[in-house]
This record gives sequence, C-alpha cells and structure tokens, in this order.
Amino acid sequence: MQVLGLKAKSRIALLIVLVLCVGFAGLYGLLKPVSNGCNMTYMYPTYIPIPITSSGAPLAKYGLFLYHEGWKTIDFKEHIQKLSGIPVLFIPGNGGSYKQVRSLAAESDRAYQMGPLERTFYQEASLTPEEEGEDQDIDVARFELPNQYDSRLDWFTVDLEGEHSAMDSAILEQHAHYVVHCIHRILDQYKESYEARKREGAATSGTLPKSVILVGHSMGGFVARAAVVDPHLRKSAVETILTLSSPHQYPPVALQPSYGHYFRRVNSEWRKGYKVQTTGAGHYLSDPVLSHVVVISISGGYNDYQVRTKYESLDGIVPPTHGFMISSTGMKNVWLSMEHQVILWCNQLVIQVSHTLLSLADSRTGQPFSDTRIRLAIFSKMLRSGIPQSFNWMMQSRLSQRPIHVPTRDVKDTTESLYMSAACPSNIHWSDDGLERDLYIQTTTVTVLAMDGRRRWLDIRKLGSNGRSHFMFVTNLAPCSGVRLHLWPEKRNSTSDLPVCIRIHEVTSRMVLIPSGPAPRQIEPGSQTEQAPPSAILHLGPEDMHGFRFLTISVAPRPSISGRPPPAVSMAVGQFFNPEEGEREFSPWSPPLSGYSHKDLSWKEDHPLALNLSFTSSLGLLPVTFSLKTAGCGIKSSGLPDEQSGDIDNSKLCKLRCFPPVAFAWDETSGLHVFTDLYSDTIIVDSSPALWSSPKSSEKTSVLMLVDPHCSYRSAMTVSVTAVASRFLLVYTSQIVGFSVVVIFFALMRQACAWDLNQPIPSTLKALEYNLRFPLPFLYLAIAPIALSLLVGFWISQPSPSFASFTIVSVVCYFLANGFVAILILISQLAFYVAALLHIFIKTRFQLWEKKFQWFVNLSSGFGSLKVVRVIRAKPLLVTALAAITLACLVHPALGLLVLLFSHALCCHTALCSFLTASFRSHARRHELFDYKKDGNDGPDKLTFKCDGISNQNFPSEDRCSNSPDFSKSFGETQLEIFHHRHGLFILHLAAALMFGPSLVTWLQRLGMGQSFPWVLDSALCTGVILHGIFTSNPQFNSFLVSFRPIRNLEVRMNFLYLLAGYYSYLSSLALAPYREFYVMAAVGYISIGLTLLHRWNRDKGDAHFGSRKHSHRH
Repeated sequence: MQVLGLKAKSRIALLIVLVLCVGFAGLYGLLKPVSNGCNMTYMYPTYIPIPITSSGAPLAKYGLFLYHEGWKTIDFKEHIQKLSGIPVLFIPGNGGSYKQVRSLAAESDRAYQMGPLERTFYQEASLTPEEEGEDQDIDVARFELPNQYDSRLDWFTVDLEGEHSAMDSAILEQHAHYVVHCIHRILDQYKESYEARKREGAATSGTLPKSVILVGHSMGGFVARAAVVDPHLRKSAVETILTLSSPHQYPPVALQPSYGHYFRRVNSEWRKGYKVQTTGAGHYLSDPVLSHVVVISISGGYNDYQVRTKYESLDGIVPPTHGFMISSTGMKNVWLSMEHQVILWCNQLVIQVSHTLLSLADSRTGQPFSDTRIRLAIFSKMLRSGIPQSFNWMMQSRLSQRPIHVPTRDVKDTTESLYMSAACPSNIHWSDDGLERDLYIQTTTVTVLAMDGRRRWLDIRKLGSNGRSHFMFVTNLAPCSGVRLHLWPEKRNSTSDLPVCIRIHEVTSRMVLIPSGPAPRQIEPGSQTEQAPPSAILHLGPEDMHGFRFLTISVAPRPSISGRPPPAVSMAVGQFFNPEEGEREFSPWSPPLSGYSHKDLSWKEDHPLALNLSFTSSLGLLPVTFSLKTAGCGIKSSGLPDEQSGDIDNSKLCKLRCFPPVAFAWDETSGLHVFTDLYSDTIIVDSSPALWSSPKSSEKTSVLMLVDPHCSYRSAMTVSVTAVASRFLLVYTSQIVGFSVVVIFFALMRQACAWDLNQPIPSTLKALEYNLRFPLPFLYLAIAPIALSLLVGFWISQPSPSFASFTIVSVVCYFLANGFVAILILISQLAFYVAALLHIFIKTRFQLWEKKFQWFVNLSSGFGSLKVVRVIRAKPLLVTALAAITLACLVHPALGLLVLLFSHALCCHTALCSFLTASFRSHARRHELFDYKKDGNDGPDKLTFKCDGISNQNFPSEDRCSNSPDFSKSFGETQLEIFHHRHGLFILHLAAALMFGPSLVTWLQRLGMGQSFPWVLDSALCTGVILHGIFTSNPQFNSFLVSFRPIRNLEVRMNFLYLLAGYYSYLSSLALAPYREFYVMAAVGYISIGLTLLHRWNRDKGDAHFGSRKHSHRH
C-alpha cells in the first residue's frame, strides 16, 4: 500500500489547517450580529385576491393579490372597482412571501396622504453626460420634482408559494411566465374597473394605465427582467423596473448548467433589446425593442451576504441612458448598508423608494412619464446623493456639474442666468441690513460657533495663496435659511449697488447634504456641549473661484428665518487648503502590519480639513478598523480647580471644540460609503477586486476624511482576521468551488499519467499532493492558466486586472480548493475503509456461524438465482448506465448522478475488501513463515497456509494473488489500484452531484405539484458525465489506440484530456461560471465513448495496424 512521506503529509496537513482556519474564521465573521441602523416599518395589511383564469395547469398554484393598508374591514369587490392609481407589481425573491410587499405598500400609502418630502436647497444629483445621451430635446436638469402627488400607488403582489427560484432554472422560468400573466391581468382589471364605474355613473377621471411598474426583490428582480423579454408580453406593458438586492450579472448559485444558460439568454435578449432593429442589409427597421424601459438596481452594500454588489450591476446589460445601479450606502436619506432581507423593511430606504415611485406620475395623465430621460432624472434626483461619485475633488471641482464662470461686462443675460441658478429661492431672501456687522477673516481657517447674524469676509487672493487654492466648508446649518455663501468680484457693502455685469454669485445651493449623527445633548442649562456633527459640505476649486476676489459666509441670526427653532448647537468650519498636504497612500501591507508595528499616523493642528487617503489594496478585501483619537486642540487648561482638572480627559475637552470626524469611502463597484463617527469604526466597501473581469482601478479604495483643523489627531489601523476571512469567502466562493473541480481533474490526470508510464496508480490524495510540488508541476497547473486567462482577456478586449493581486488571490483560492478536496478525499476514504473492515469482520464471523444461519444462506442463494439479479451481475455497467441515464433524462439529473455514485462506491468497496483480505492473508503467511523458521525448520515446502477462516468462495483466493514471476504486481496491489482509480472518479462525480444538490432539494419540495421533465441541456450534460463514469471505469481505458483512414495507430491518452478539462475549468472558475465545468465533464464522457467504440471497431475489424497497449498489472 502506498504511504505518503513526511513532506507530503506536511503539505496535506498544512492545506487542511489552512482551510479549517479560513472556514471557521470566515463563519465567525459572517455569523456575528450586524447593526444596520434601520428603523422598523409598521402597517395594517389586507391582501385582496385577484383571480387569474388564463394561466396553465403548472401555474395554477400561484396567486395574485392587491394590497390594502388600513385596519378597517373593506368590501373587496368595491375596493377593486375603485382602482384608478398607478399599478405596481411586487415580485418576491428566493423563498420569499407575497406578504413582503407590506412595508413598501404601507409607506407608499402614507407618503401619498402626507405629500412630498420637505424641500431642501442642497445640491441635487443630476444625470451624467453618458446618462443624458445625445438627445437634448428635453432639459432634464431643469426638471422639478412635484409639489404634490396626483396619483396613488396600487400595490399588487404575486404569490409564488415560497419556491426557491435561486436553485432551479425551471422554477425561475415558470415564475417569469406567471408574472407575464399577472401583468396582463392587472391591466385588464383596470379596464374592467373603469368600465364598471362608467356604467354606474361614477367619476372616471384619469387615464387607464398602459404599463405596470415592476418591483422585484432578490431573484424577483431577475424574474421581472425575464418577464419583460418574454415573447408573450404585450408591447409597452412594462416601462419601469426597480430591483432590490437582485443579481443581474451572474447567478447567485452558479452551479446548474441550465441556470447559467437561462441567465445568459435573458441578458443576451436585453442587450439586443437596446439595439436599433435593422434588416439583413443593415437598413433601419425600427427603434430598439426596450427603448422605453428604465431599470434601477439598488444594492444592500457590504452587509448583504447573499448577493454581492458586483452581481447587481447593470453594466453591459442596460445602457447608462436607461438605468443605473446605486448602493444603499450612498442613497440619499438612507446611507446604510443592510442585509438581504432587511432591505425590504428598512424604513429609511422604504420611505425614499415610496416617494420616488410617487414622483414618477405625470400630473397631466396620472400615470408615469413616458419619456425615459425624465423617469431616469427623477430616479437620479430622488435616490442619488449630491456627493460626487468620485473623490478626485482635489484636482477638479465636481460638486456642481456646471462650474461657475466669471461674467464679462458685455454679457448680461448670461450673468443673470448664472446668478439665478445658484441663488436661493426668492421667498427666502436676506437683506444686507439683517447682518449686524461684518467680520474680516485673516487666517486660512474660519470657524462659526453660533448663529450670530454676521457676515465673514475672506480674501481669496490673500488666503488662497501658497498653493492653498481649494476651499472646503462643513456645517450643520441649513443652506439658505441658516447660512449663505457668495463670491464677490470686488468689495461692496451690499448687492443692490452692484451693476448687473459684476453681480455676485451665490454658491449656497451647491452645499451637499451628508448624513450626520445625533446632535449632542446639553447636560445642564447653560453648560457647554460637544461640537455638533456636520450635515453639509461645500467644496470650491480654483476654477470655481477664478476671477473672484472675496468669499463671504453669512450666518443667520438666532431667530430662524423659516420660523423653525435653530439647532441646539451650531457649527461651521471653512478652510483654504492645499490638497497635496492631506494626501496619504497606503501599500497593501500597511494596514495589516500597522497593528503590530504600533506606528500611529498623526496630524498636527492646522492640518488640511480634507484628508485624502488612498489604499492600494481594496478595503472590500482588507477591511480596516480605523481608530482616530484627538491628541490636542490648543486647550492648555480646563479652567477648573487643580483637584478637578485631573478628572477631565483631554479628548473630552477637545470634543467641545472640534466637530466629529466624517469619512467618505468610494469604490468603483459599490460606489459611495459614508461613515459618520470615525472615532472608532471599520471602513469597509463592497468591492470585488482581483477578479478576471475586474479592472485595475477596482484594486484601490479612496477615503476622504473631514477632520477639524483646530485639533491634532492620532490614528491607528488594524485589520481583523475574521473580517478578512469572511470577506474573502464572500467574494471568492464561486471561484473556490470551481477550482475544486479543477483540482480533481488534475488528480485524475496524474493517475492516468502513472498508468501510461507503467507505474502504480497513486491514490487521489497522493496525486493531489504531487500536483502541489514546486516548481513543477505547480507552475504549469496553477500559474500557467492564470497567464492564459490574461491572454484571453487581452484577446477579447476585456479590462485586465492587476497581475500581482490577481495572481495572489487566484493561487490562494487554488490552495483552498486543494484543501477542501483533500478533506473530501479523506472523509470518503475513511468511510470506505470503515465499511470494508466492517464487511470483512461480518463475513468472517458469518462463516464461523454458517451452519446456524443455513436458512439465511438458502434465502440468499434463492435471491441470487433470480433472473433480474443474474442480469445485473452479468452486465452491471450496462444496467447502471441505463438506470442512470433514464433517471437523468426523465426525472432529475441529480438522481442519475446518484446511481453512478452508487456504482462507483460499490466497486470501490469491492476492490478495497479484496485488497484488505489479500493483505491480511499475506500478513498471516509471513507470520506463520516466521514461526516455522523459528522452530528450526528449513524451507517453505512443508508450510501449510491457513486463511484464518476466510473461505475462498467469499473472497479471491491467494492462488490468484500469487507473486508469480510472470506478473509484476500482486492481486492485492492491483485491487488497490482499481480502488484508487474508481475513487478518483467517485470524487469527481460526487462534486458534480453536489453542484446539482440545490436543484434536487427544490425538486423534492415540489413533489406531487405538477413536475415537468428536466431541461434538455441538464439531461444531455449529465448523460455525458454518466458515460464518462461508465466507459472509464476500468484503468485500461486511460489510453486508446485507434485507427481510421487518414491516421493510423493514433494513441489518445486520457491524461491529456484531463489536462485540457482542468484548464477549461480553471478559466470558467475565474469567470465566476463554475457551471460551465459540466460542459467539459460531458465532453470528456462523449469523447470516451467515441474512443471506446472506435477502439472496439478497430479490434473487431482485425486491422493490421491495430494493437493494444500491454500493461503489467493484473486485473
């Protein structure tokens, strides 16, 4: 028996320890409770059934309901007859309930009754040039949100029986078909209700809806998109889709081949739908089929463990002119990351979504706007924050999409237009007489600690010199009503005595709203409180202030202009600064090592207000716990008696002067993340770095910190092992799963290569260990595919990732996959050895007690004489193939794979029992020979070997196991090789069966509910896998010698096929598509049967050029 050496055992042990440590650390990090900061949503739900009679038998189990909010009992028929609002259909996700609509529907009803959100004068987000497109007929930038809502939202919800659509493609397709029926039924119901009201003489104002808004959660979002491209859907029946934590790019569980195929097919239809329809000759035929459809994807951010933000992106599926993705962490009035189910009831998000959908209504028709750009602009203004989506603020001013230009003296109209666009509304107007007196600031930093009704003058030319050409302003005062900022070409006492050509420019409305923590409480009346957190920021670059001499900051007097009481604590800090002084760049090793080196970062007083930190390693993979402590703030004495001053901590004193620090992290994949309390917080983003499809820019994370320049700070960074492990597993699980199949293919390749070289077939574990040896074969098995993937990416013009990080992460995933497969091999091997030893023990005892259980022997003989049993014994492989293929094609593919696994397990068990029996006999013979010689006898001629009660009729006799000089291997060793060969196939096909496990679970749940035949693709691929297991069950089929007319005596070796299969599976894993590995598994199976048939045909024909390889092993 082959035994691993010390080095080999060390490698395997190290791999297993690595997998267990990463697995347990990752699970610990994932299972820790997450504080999301969401408020609960309360409701009084009522669900009114809507009958659907047009759906087929398989869809009859589903249902459609209309939601009603209120605690009073209503008449269902009368309520349905009053339908006149905007129809919205909610589609639940994987295992979801139709009742999950209640939060959205309840808040929509309250939003309609209470009216739009209070208008503020912060900078609003606008469409990017890519989103605006080439058509500029409508200026969507000037589009104003409604002051009141003209139509309510009628929420419908579909009952999909809680089926797991993320696990089976057939369920996903059925859900899409049923949603199409629901859309038609909803539109028909509005028509029926309208006609019923008309017959009764009731008011029939408004227009009938022509489309339904689809809102889908999780897989419900993909079902919504699949329904839109369904050929049975009416034209323009869906024009708006809003998805919540829905995967669009990849399936969340990319294991089933038909599932991946269905995803690719739907996405392909969407890509075609946005292209202009042309004839075969290239002539214009019609507009794009989906030109009227807008799609918005909302992700839950880094706390959503089930669907990653990269999966929720619409890039390459929906053009920027028709949709975008936004993370809840950068969503206006939300700013939170939330778990997969929390996104349905998080009150902050639900309120914003409800008001957004209500804002889509056109006051003229009562239905959503037909123009896609207007709908997209509404989504942008309502959901996006005015904070720039890129933190390159230090080089260019991007807070406003249209920078300010200095007016010339001969262009008066333009000046007036610019003034009005940036000015506060006329109903909130300050007179210059309202300001008590002016203050002239001589330092680069200006501070406001109270609403004092004063105007502060800052000389841009003087204070903005020496490279300090940028100005940053943070405050908790509301724009227009609390503070105003103006740019002056020259010093004047008031704006009224300025000619129009040199009128000042107000930049107040360019302040951007940011989330702020709770305001500090006043412990005692008249006592000093901590500084309030900022709620708005404003940034002016040199191009914004070019041509202006002064900047003024006007603060309202304490009585509020709008009639509201002022904030308990008022603050504002502005500064002219040099952005290069606040830039810091951290290498990938800086955060992990900083926790051990104890080297803190420090910023002295009068540092830049804005600190730009650049991490070359993504914080989505290495989350950094950032601890910021105040080191000083210019307060040398607390003013208290000596016996009390020692009790006052310096940091507490500094909190009375400096505002709480705020951080903005931006990632190319997930967008903006805001951290309001940076004294001790973990900065993390939901990125997907080091993937094949990730560009180099995804490796970096930009962090902008706003810290008070009056205080000095010390900061420390630490990286949690559990956080890194959990993030790694979340991001790269699909890659690790795919690499597991790669590892098995390479192990089979090593076994087949040993057979071809007339060497003993190694165990699967030993083959796995051999493939990890450096430099060969590790380099061409683990590193060469990475280089090949980069070449393929360059060939198809795909953005290339960073070579270093891509290689490191891929190799780590490869090692983890090796460790996982090693654990699987050891567990299965242990099970086989335990079963074999137990079998031998029972057989041995049964032979001793055979006379006592003669009736059982007769019964067994009678059962063995049955014709069915004789056929199975005569042709076990044929029976296995027929049973497995039948189940795979007619029932479920996983059942066919389970039959194949049973065949492998039975063969492994038989071979292992034979090997152990031969080993026991050999050991007994050596022991008796030793005793015989010890007694003084010479030669083995007189020795008689006893089989220890194991009769020859139960196990192969030692006569057939003799060490004859005609054979290089004994029978026991040959049986062990058979075990190793079939065990390798068992592990491969076990992995294939596990990939179909989720689909099998859903099939079992739906037993007796109208089953349909499996997908042809799944059945065909599983048939190929079954054929591979059948036609390569014997080690002799590791090589084929075939001949046909062009080529004579061509030798085809399975080790080369396994190598190609491993390379293809490697690339599929890097592409996050492990389901594609079934294609190569099936291809190997079909090639095996083709080579076997050709091999036998050459042998039967008696071709003179045909011969077979001779192998020294006995079988």
